[in-house]
Amino acid sequence: MSHYEVSGLVGGLISILFGIAVIVRPRLIAYLVGGYFIIIGVLAVVASMTAK
Repeated sequence: MSHYEVSGLVGGLISILFGIAVIVRPRLIAYLVGGYFIIIGVLAVVASMTAK
């Protein structure tokens, strides 16, 4: 499998899991999305401070 096939497979599986999470526990998805945004934000700030 190529890199693109693996990333597509992983992305699809994550989408399915998040879809199930929304149906089963709608409140859980809010925490997952919030955590995702916090992590991405911290990584972006750190990357911008270290890139010179």
